[in-house]
Amino acid sequence: MVSENSTPSAAEKIKSRMGFILLSAGCAIGLGNVWRFPYIAGENGGGIFVAVYILCLILVGVPVVLLEVALGRATRKSIVRAYEVAEPPGSKWHLSRYVLILGPYILLGFYTVLTGWLLYYLYAFLAGDFNQLPQLAAAEASTVNLERFRSFIENPVIMLAGTFAVIGIAGTIALRRVEKGLEAVTKPMMLLLLFMLLALVGYCLTLPGALEGIKYYLYPDFEQFRKAGIARVVTEALTQAFFTLSVGQGSLLVFGSYAAKDRSLVNETLFIAGLDFMVAFLAGLIIFPACFSYGISPDSGPNLLFITMINVFSRMDHGQIAGALFFLFMFTAAFTTVATVFEGNMAALRDLFGIRRIPGALVNMVIIAALAIPVALGFNELRDIHPLGGDSNFLDLGDFIVSANILPLGALFLTLFVALGWGFQNFLREVNTGRGLKLPGWTSWYFRLLLPLLIALILISGYADIISKWSS
Repeated sequence: MVSENSTPSAAEKIKSRMGFILLSAGCAIGLGNVWRFPYIAGENGGGIFVAVYILCLILVGVPVVLLEVALGRATRKSIVRAYEVAEPPGSKWHLSRYVLILGPYILLGFYTVLTGWLLYYLYAFLAGDFNQLPQLAAAEASTVNLERFRSFIENPVIMLAGTFAVIGIAGTIALRRVEKGLEAVTKPMMLLLLFMLLALVGYCLTLPGALEGIKYYLYPDFEQFRKAGIARVVTEALTQAFFTLSVGQGSLLVFGSYAAKDRSLVNETLFIAGLDFMVAFLAGLIIFPACFSYGISPDSGPNLLFITMINVFSRMDHGQIAGALFFLFMFTAAFTTVATVFEGNMAALRDLFGIRRIPGALVNMVIIAALAIPVALGFNELRDIHPLGGDSNFLDLGDFIVSANILPLGALFLTLFVALGWGFQNFLREVNTGRGLKLPGWTSWYFRLLLPLLIALILISGYADIISKWSS
């Protein structure tokens, strides 16, 4: 049983309710919202997939966020101490910290590299480097974009410079206490992100032919749904709903430990999941109208951002402005994830070793840079090393460790801990503390039985996809 008088470690706190919601949403919102969600929605039945995804977000995403934030607010500790504080005397749930603490560090090891890519392309758009592309045919422009991207990632100096710049900015923010550093920076960044998103949506919806893109994205395509198969659609929706919220590694738990108790966590969690969904949904209203307007097939992953969308923006009126705004939006979305996960690592070092904020920020910068260097060099100097076989690189390795293992295993462990360790009634009491919507007691069966099964399904399907790729 956790003491009601627990206070946040080192008296860290978030100053406002909006700060808590925006920081937590900033941690969740990232590249997956943009370079994966719209593509798989269009590929799996359009509006049908969006409806299934919303259902999965409610059934899986919201409950796991609720679990993680509640444990953080109840214990006022990071992932490395929360289980120890809440577990029954003599139990060993806390030993999981030696695995879970690795997740955020490995994540930042490759995520800072990707964020550095966005910083470079933001600079390139501002400098007008893509202004010559409208003179080329679409296929030729795509080839030029692909060659430019390859040239960029094969340059170790530029790759490392972008990565270190991202780490340095995040570390500088972390030097100050959370309410004066991270909260003060992230709140306006998140509001700017939402403003840019709405501005880009408004512009792209006015493009000629935009309606065809909207139909492809949102019109229920039963033929495509049947072609994909209901099992694949549900699995894709479950997986996206789970991974888009960054649950299972303890980053959201940290912000729960900084949160006030005047509001029930049901309200706050719905706001976090709602913002995350809104960004992913609105990203599709940028990508599909823009692509269909210029007759360019939408893609997923890096190709979407660094080849397809550049091809699109280079053909737009005011494309340099729209492209710069788009990459500023993408950089903001990615960087808020970096900065918030960095804060989680700060809390973990503090709780585990008692390291204060300034030396903790410096230590974190060194650790993350050390993990990021092989990822950045994996596209150039270390390109001949394939840690997972085939054409894999260190980014693939980091993504595999985090996405296929630590995130789903961490979330599964958390659900089991609430059911068998901390106890559902303690969880329910923490969730319902404060004004707002209450979680009913009858949901106990869902959290203790069905939710672990759904997360286990996500874990199994993730491995099935990886094995399928390795064997092909």
